[in-house]
Amino acid sequence: MRVEDEIHRRLADAFAPRKLEVVDESESHRGHSGYREGGQSHFRVWIASKAFRGQSRIARHRAVHDALGPDLIGRIHALALRIED
Repeated sequence: MRVEDEIHRRLADAFAPRKLEVVDESESHRGHSGYREGGQSHFRVWIASKAFRGQSRIARHRAVHDALGPDLIGRIHALALRIED
């Protein structure tokens, strides 16, 4: 399974979001630190879920990282997050 698909699945399972976009931006980082041939290293995520209501920005980021888990986070070089309730 592609990292992009795994990110999508884990976040969808954890937060039942009304909006979830996972974009692999790896190619735009070619030649930079952390780039791997074939991509799947740099991602942008936009997620909107009622589960984040009332949480601080830091709490939301921690929740996303917890949902992804250390095994998946360890395979990602860069993760940009836009999190809304």
